[in-house]
Amino acid sequence: MNQAAVPLLLAEGLGKRFGGVQALQDVSFELRAGEIFGLIGPNGAGKTTLFNLLTGIYRPDQGHIRFAGRELGGRKPHEIALAGIARTFQNIRLFAHLTALENVMIGRHGRTRAGVLGAVLRPAWVRAEERAIRDHALQLLDDVGIASRADSLAQHLSYGDQRRLEIARALATQPKLLALDEPAAGMNGAETTELKTLLQRIRGTGVTLLLVEHDMKLVMGLCDRVMVLDYGRKLAEGLPAAVRADPRVVEAYLGAEA
Repeated sequence: MNQAAVPLLLAEGLGKRFGGVQALQDVSFELRAGEIFGLIGPNGAGKTTLFNLLTGIYRPDQGHIRFAGRELGGRKPHEIALAGIARTFQNIRLFAHLTALENVMIGRHGRTRAGVLGAVLRPAWVRAEERAIRDHALQLLDDVGIASRADSLAQHLSYGDQRRLEIARALATQPKLLALDEPAAGMNGAETTELKTLLQRIRGTGVTLLLVEHDMKLVMGLCDRVMVLDYGRKLAEGLPAAVRADPRVVEAYLGAEA
């Protein structure tokens, strides 16, 4: 089989129920390595539920998730992170009383070799590893444009810089797939334009991007393909222009009368 044709992530027949609410039903899609894939839909469509299934917050009731050839359904979040999937959150989750640099260094924790004994004894190889982690974290802060705020507490950063810091921390895990939950939420036009440029640069490094976003201008101008959810079901999938023109998508967002 041509390895280039094998999807990086394959979701088949995903379903999730919370009590009497069917949050997702029979959702299938694939992500191709190196693309930017948009996930859109009205509020309550199931987008965050799908994100939480892919990253181990929830377990699917039905269906399968395969990533880089491995079954991920039912794995814990830290196992999925080590497998190569990192995410950000709709509501920013940073360590507010740690510096920007420390926040990014924590993102690298899962891939360090030093255990408890190494941290106590601190042999030369542990100190070298710590220096490498610090250097890498500083580089990531520079990549997202906030290297000058490395020593600032996360809580003192502007909203836009906090969003960039969360992306840098996710990149510290060295993901193959970066899942972004509404990264442009609360940003002004200039900040959104800078975010678009940043995400394009990240894709240029070989990282695949999955983007949940309500800013349709950003989605349509950035994503290679788009999938639409509505009431927990897949409504449409395809090229941005085709999805935008789909009457079912227009109806889901604007209503049948409009």
